[in-house]
Amino acid sequence: MRAFAGRNTLERLARYGYGARGLVYCVVGALAVLAALGAGGQTGDSKGALRTVLGGPFGPVVVGAIAVGLLAFAIWRLVEGITDADRRGTGPKGLAVRGAHLVSAGIYAGLALTAASLSLGLGLKGGDGMQDWSAWLMAKPLGRWLLALIGLGIVAGGFGFLGKAVGGDVTERLALGPEQCRWARPIGRFGYAARGVAFLIIGGFLVVAAWYQRSSEVKGLGEAFRLLRRQEYGWILLAVVAAGHVAFGAFGLIQARYRRIDAPDIDKTDDAAAEAFRALR
Repeated sequence: MRAFAGRNTLERLARYGYGARGLVYCVVGALAVLAALGAGGQTGDSKGALRTVLGGPFGPVVVGAIAVGLLAFAIWRLVEGITDADRRGTGPKGLAVRGAHLVSAGIYAGLALTAASLSLGLGLKGGDGMQDWSAWLMAKPLGRWLLALIGLGIVAGGFGFLGKAVGGDVTERLALGPEQCRWARPIGRFGYAARGVAFLIIGGFLVVAAWYQRSSEVKGLGEAFRLLRRQEYGWILLAVVAAGHVAFGAFGLIQARYRRIDAPDIDKTDDAAAEAFRALR
């Protein structure tokens, strides 16, 4: 019974987390679409989306709920990375995915802290977090090369997203029938393709920053959107990629409802220890 309760709690955390992340990306993408069409909006990142939600009806309450959800998602990513809950295996690809989950856990924990700070009226600290940590890293021995490797890793992740969008089965972990997959699959593919483009640009920013040893070159999603907007027919590029982020957010909401969550038994270790103790007696 305790084991079931533990797995059930983790599953609820995971679903809540997928939903919170999905909502954030829906807002991020919608604002960027409006900016591309010249109808207001902004080409911002997740923090900008949280500020927008904060200014809406019941803003502090909604942002507070999102903060809890993002923390729940960070916990789930941590569990995925440590326990291999999705059974990725210990091969190079599996370890890479699990490592990415651990990095993701840190990112979403930080975003959850930002959301909680906004919800409580504490505001945000000044400065750019990405530029701050990249400057700190480059000040260390071999830090420049580590930053370049991180950037190349993000670029590789972008290609991975694009590969999944083109040839992968984005619905393989969803408890959906063939008819339901017909509408869920295109949403997922579009979303993963948009995230792939964003990762290629953001990873490129990090590589450029490492090359020129300038942390000011490190940019996030908002600047990736603005880079697209500055290209020829940039409003079309921005509109498509931004709409893809809305799709990615919508797919997150689908995952919140239909993803198969293979939550590990968090009491397994304790039960094993108790059994060993009884055997010694």
